[in-house]
Amino acid sequence: MDTRSKIVALQPLTAKVNGHKTRGERIVLANGCFDVLHVGHVRYLEAARREGDVLVVAINSDQSVRTLKGEGRPILPASARARLVAGLAAVTYVVIFEEADVTRLLSLLRPDIHAKGTDYTVETVPERETAVRLGIQIAIVGDPKQHSTRELLTRLRSHSHG
Repeated sequence: MDTRSKIVALQPLTAKVNGHKTRGERIVLANGCFDVLHVGHVRYLEAARREGDVLVVAINSDQSVRTLKGEGRPILPASARARLVAGLAAVTYVVIFEEADVTRLLSLLRPDIHAKGTDYTVETVPERETAVRLGIQIAIVGDPKQHSTRELLTRLRSHSHG
């Protein structure tokens, strides 16, 4: 399978999602930077997929990652991060987005569930207000946040200087 077919621009993705909804399938939206893919990301996305039938993963654009994570990030460009995430069996579609959060995507795609990792609570999800207003369920999924790209990069950098 060519995983590039899972990477879809927003307009065609909206049509695809609407088709799945018409067939009665439950749509889950997960999001993140996925800068250096690690086991915590895989567990998060697999748990998100278990919440529904179709998993859409929104990946922060390069500029968005720089704004959120700071200088030197992202390590990998959005196209590479999207391709890696698309290669995971749990993932149905991948979309790259420019904003700092997925408020606009929630409004456009209207998923049934918005899945966030365990570094959030239902109360601290940035898009909580929009999700509640639109009737989108928030699910906190994945294993405890014991995997951090920032910590991994710090360890790698310290080993290369040691």
